[in-house]
Amino acid sequence: MQVVRNYLYNAFYQVFILLVPLVTTPYLSRVLGPTGIGISAYTNSIIQYFILFGSMGVNLYGNRQIAYARRNYQELTRNFYEIFLMRILTILLASLAFFVFLMSTSRYHVYYLAQFASLLAAAFDISWFFMGVEDFAVTVLRNLVVKIVTLISIFTFVKNESDLGLYILLLSISLLLGNLTLFPSLRKYIGRPVFNELNVGRHLLPSLALFIPQIATQVYLVVNKTMLGVMTSVQAAGYFDQSDKIIKMILAIVTATGTVMLPHVANAFVNGDHEKTRNYLYESFSFVSAVAFPMYFGIMAVASKFVPLFFTDRFRPVTLLMTIESIVIILIAWSNAVGTQYLLPTKQTKPYTVSVVLGAIVNIIINIPLITLWGGVGAAVATVLSELTVTVYQLWIVRNQIKANKLFAGTSKYLTAGVVMFVVVKVMDRQLASSWLALTVEVIIGMVIYVLILIILRAGIIKRALLLLKD
Repeated sequence: MQVVRNYLYNAFYQVFILLVPLVTTPYLSRVLGPTGIGISAYTNSIIQYFILFGSMGVNLYGNRQIAYARRNYQELTRNFYEIFLMRILTILLASLAFFVFLMSTSRYHVYYLAQFASLLAAAFDISWFFMGVEDFAVTVLRNLVVKIVTLISIFTFVKNESDLGLYILLLSISLLLGNLTLFPSLRKYIGRPVFNELNVGRHLLPSLALFIPQIATQVYLVVNKTMLGVMTSVQAAGYFDQSDKIIKMILAIVTATGTVMLPHVANAFVNGDHEKTRNYLYESFSFVSAVAFPMYFGIMAVASKFVPLFFTDRFRPVTLLMTIESIVIILIAWSNAVGTQYLLPTKQTKPYTVSVVLGAIVNIIINIPLITLWGGVGAAVATVLSELTVTVYQLWIVRNQIKANKLFAGTSKYLTAGVVMFVVVKVMDRQLASSWLALTVEVIIGMVIYVLILIILRAGIIKRALLLLKD
């Protein structure tokens, strides 16, 4: 039950940190328009590179190291301060690099400076520690108030296109304040540092080993917006960003198991229980598949109605982008289960690194011709192909370590239920008027149909869900 509880906490947290931009998106789409949204997306994609290099793979590495040491108070204390201080130093170096970049560019200076607060916030991000000790409640509760204040501030102060810089600053400062509020909860787990015993350098190379795949991952998360802004227009970057926001919110629900299971699997692996490690993978893979399939088919079914209602008619190009990009929900769900929940905690960092580097290379190479030919649609296709590369490679790597029939058990039933749901909801979507009431009805009926089909097909996930409810 602890894993389930932590999953729910983390799913809520991941959705909630995306909730502020999601709730404000309909309002901001009307106030800032495609150009304002595009400038925000483009400048944020640039600052993300500096955040990435300043973070040095700490989120994954720190999570894993804390999980390994959580039963040793002294080692836990030492690990935290060493990793935290290392991140402070690397963020300072990244900040210097950012100001060098700022002097070399001639546009969007005000917006870049507003984004800079996000880079400072990264220095004080210690969520990796609480994930390592499997205390997900603190990250949820501490950030809740900060995000609500941010939400109110956006609706209060952002009134027209000239407030774009203020909007970016509000989001950046909310990240900083949210991270700072986590520090008081550290007292429950660690003591004071003994500075002459700290060895920050010992974490550098292991962290770099996880930093390489994070570079690759970040590249194909933000490079599309960067390349669209450079090669086409900031408006195209804005359209892609709006599609990406919706897909990322869906993915937050699906991939929340990754953060929860990493320390859990790492703990089982370090104790030599390899059979339990594999069983965790089978269970997790089945769960994320059961969640990902209806979300993928659901987005395809309602995108044409959802986009104009949510973003306004000015953002209609987002419909096709969402439809194309939605397949990555399944692909990332699978690669998250295999990569984050199995390869990393079992210390198979090299194949994990190769998989995401391959994905990044595929993305960058095919982005150039596809964006040139099709703009945002090309970027969406490139995203799908890069995620397909990552998933296929990871599955190939573990082919001799796991049993494929166990890994994909139930997948055909999830696919069948998803297709039936899609057909019914799509027919309804074409018949019903364009309104929030109609859209809500379509979503609810789609969910009911999906669950009913799984019950009829006697999917294993239903039995496991009933057992959990009885517990």
